[in-house]
Amino acid sequence: MKAQGSSADESMDNLITSTDPEHPANHICTLCRNFYALGWVTGTGGGVSIRDGPHIFIAPSGVQKELMQPANMFVMDYATRAYLRKPPILKPSACTPLFLAAFDRGAGSCIHTHSQWAVLVTLLVEKDAVSQGREVSDACFEIEQIEQIKGIPKGRGKDGMLGFFDRLTVPIIENTAHEEDLTQSLEAAMERYPETYAVLVRRHGLYVWGANVQKAKTQAESLDYIFRLAVEMRRLDLPWIQ
Repeated sequence: MKAQGSSADESMDNLITSTDPEHPANHICTLCRNFYALGWVTGTGGGVSIRDGPHIFIAPSGVQKELMQPANMFVMDYATRAYLRKPPILKPSACTPLFLAAFDRGAGSCIHTHSQWAVLVTLLVEKDAVSQGREVSDACFEIEQIEQIKGIPKGRGKDGMLGFFDRLTVPIIENTAHEEDLTQSLEAAMERYPETYAVLVRRHGLYVWGANVQKAKTQAESLDYIFRLAVEMRRLDLPWIQ
């Protein structure tokens, strides 16, 4: 099957050609298919990026994630921010500046999903803030005493994972009309909450990152489980904070 937008500059195809399934160009395709099956990247939404040494591999904009092929990959030089490989008939991901914000803080991979559970959680937090007379812009998603919290690291520079009795806090930023316009508020949330590995975007989705792609994937899965559980807990009138 021919990849969508496969007429890339062949002189740099060596960057995305490998039989190793763990090679970033192959791994991103696998993740995109898996995330599509989970409903996280429908309608070409969402994105995946992996840093491999001096190179950043990024899934393009506008390609159906379940059909993603290595030939679709953009490859960027991290130091110069210049594209080393740029498929000519595809557009770079609008998530790119947000991915770079994560890489600048030590991430090895950053994932963006449009999970329905992430969106619903932001709406519930917004509803709570309004009903309690609090500033919506200051409200975070918080939950505790849920086993899956153990899938989230304690924070940058700290060893180990959060525990059952720890409180998970995920900041929420406001959505914008264009993805790249989220960059400043994402960076502000990263600075305000330096221990976080994820930021929710209200009525939009989630950005989550990790030291490597395996950790980013684990955290994305753990958070989606927690968000879904939180929505169901609210349906049953169960509190998130004990």
